[in-house]
Amino acid sequence: MELRVLRSVLLTILLILVVLASSAAQVALGTPNLTWGELLGIVFRSEGEPLARTIVLEMRLPRAVLGVFIGAMLGAAGTLVQGAMNNRLAGPELLGVSSGASLAMGAIAVLQLPVSWHAQPLFALAGGLAGGACVLLAARGSRGAVSMLLVGMSVSAILNGTLILLIALGTSNDVNLLYLYLLGSLANRSWDHVERTLPWFAAMAPMAFLYLRTLNVMQLGDDVAAGLGVNVERSRHAILALCTGLVGVTVAQCGPIGFISLLAPHLARSMLGTNDARIALPFSMLCGGALLVSADAAARLLLYPAEIPVGVWTTLLGGSCFLILMVRRQGGVPNG
Repeated sequence: MELRVLRSVLLTILLILVVLASSAAQVALGTPNLTWGELLGIVFRSEGEPLARTIVLEMRLPRAVLGVFIGAMLGAAGTLVQGAMNNRLAGPELLGVSSGASLAMGAIAVLQLPVSWHAQPLFALAGGLAGGACVLLAARGSRGAVSMLLVGMSVSAILNGTLILLIALGTSNDVNLLYLYLLGSLANRSWDHVERTLPWFAAMAPMAFLYLRTLNVMQLGDDVAAGLGVNVERSRHAILALCTGLVGVTVAQCGPIGFISLLAPHLARSMLGTNDARIALPFSMLCGGALLVSADAAARLLLYPAEIPVGVWTTLLGGSCFLILMVRRQGGVPNG
């Protein structure tokens, strides 16, 4: 027990250091390229050239802060949906949530719907809820992870096809903006985006911790959980609704960023050596923040001055890492 606690503490410190180091690299490197002394002077003492201060304080710093919040929300969403479905392959990307939220945001851009900036997270939330509800209704009565995944992929494909249809109907300017958005990016994000995200994070992150015991019981299977007094269907719907809220906000602010919500819980459980949601959930949030901030720093700096949208980066690298992780843990093709 003491060794497990010690390992958890050390891993937590390590992840915090990764977040800080990645954020520092994100803020300091580029044009202008700052030394650590210059960076500290700008952030804490308002020193430095006006242009450098503007770039650091108004462009790079909010981008790093937003990356931590968005990554943490995606990590929490992944843990919730995997626990609710009792399926380690489940994720918002495979349950219609991300596709539904993306379609809602695409409709705003292409159809030029009169939706304000502050109402867009609610619109994305409605789209995500609709996508998730379609999957739950279509999969009602099915058994096993494979059936759920097939239904989720089918519904996601339909929603993505509808989104492509919207793109075909849009003007060239709308399509270009929507294309950049759908790649998933933290570029050109400001403190306004952080302010719009923070209230949702502050409201939904504590709600996720209310379901820790339920998630642990649901890992035992629906029949056992029901025998222990858990209303499985109601709890599953409530957890998936909360997951949709977390993902809908991230899609509204940054576009669909794939595989963070799928990979972060697996990394957390692998490093901790436990499936206990009381430990895995907060650690998944840390993993999500570390993954997204690190990926965004790499996306901006590796091919500088060219920049790869972080959503492309997380899909390529996250998908590969997830495949390797699952093959190693399952000894072959993942089963349901």
